[in-house]
Amino acid sequence: MINKLLGKQHVQVNKPALWGKVSLWGSAIFLIVLFFAAGQPVADNEPITLLAEQMPFTPKEYYISEVIDERENRTAVAWLFPDAVGAAQSVKTRSVDLQGGGLTAIRQFIWQGTPRNVKLRPVVVRLKECRVTETVGDKGRVDGKVIVAMAFDLQGDGERIPLLEYKGGARYNRPASHNTVVEPSLRQSLVEALKYLNTWMDHEANSNPKLAKGIKVSFTDYAMNPVNDTVFYALNRPLVWDDFRAAPRAGRYAAAVFPSFAYEGETEVINGIIHLNLTLKVYVLQHSSWVKANAKDAYGLNHEQRHFDIAKLVAERFRKKIQPENLTVADYNSIIQYEYIESFREMNHLQEQYDEETQHGINQVAQQQWNQRIDEELKVLSVKK
Repeated sequence: MINKLLGKQHVQVNKPALWGKVSLWGSAIFLIVLFFAAGQPVADNEPITLLAEQMPFTPKEYYISEVIDERENRTAVAWLFPDAVGAAQSVKTRSVDLQGGGLTAIRQFIWQGTPRNVKLRPVVVRLKECRVTETVGDKGRVDGKVIVAMAFDLQGDGERIPLLEYKGGARYNRPASHNTVVEPSLRQSLVEALKYLNTWMDHEANSNPKLAKGIKVSFTDYAMNPVNDTVFYALNRPLVWDDFRAAPRAGRYAAAVFPSFAYEGETEVINGIIHLNLTLKVYVLQHSSWVKANAKDAYGLNHEQRHFDIAKLVAERFRKKIQPENLTVADYNSIIQYEYIESFREMNHLQEQYDEETQHGINQVAQQQWNQRIDEELKVLSVKK
């Protein structure tokens, strides 16, 4: 969709080299451009030669790595009235392509006019539309309209990341007998599209996550105790029987606790680096935990505390996985979510294995082995000293 223009102006130029009046418009800008040098005339049945032009900027954050043609109609770029034929309703426009073909000519125009520093970010240009059409104007003159639409993607590792889209162009009015304004109008429309990309990249390079060059990860343990029925894991605050507030359930088990872990994250892009700040929460809900009145001894409390410890050690394993070398700028959030789901499954499996091997604490030998195993790993993970 073409954004609303800031205004509408027409410039009449009396210099004979121009042979008409031209205005350029874009998706977020409105410019008037005067062509003081004559463009090349477009001869009947001859392609348009797109002249080389050095861009009025030097990319500092990117280079154009590829130009892809996604136009619906690739047979031509222009539909013009024949040269030296008075425009009339009975005269039909003819299709005219660029010299060498539309895609080839535009790709060459972009690469010749824009420095390509391959140490910068690779950007792919998708040419959505490039079209010049003419209609009959007043007093036998010709009205022309140029439309240029492009989409710009960042080329990642095996995928393209959409960045932005542009749609703009130019309007001109020329005598029926002179069409030298066609090529400059098309050329400057292409320049404006690339200028728009360059301005956007300069503005977004240091703050847009899509353009980030790397990731830094920091973790914080959430250890406030207790908060709204929640006990968060902390070495100086182990479980106590008062944390088991749910009504006891019938059956052969003396107590039950349901620890879990979660994470919250905030991101900030600073100087092109994504700073990922994660808060790790390992917790027990008091009103989901229960114990029978005759089972409140130290041995039983230790068994339940080890369930809490298992949730903590799995959370620490999860922390170890979420490191910059294991993440990508383009898909770090999905990677973290995947690792979290896998760790959650691991936690459930370990909890079941623990209860099965200790027979829910009845097997004291197995319980002691699990106590040692858990303590050793918590020390390796720097949770315990």
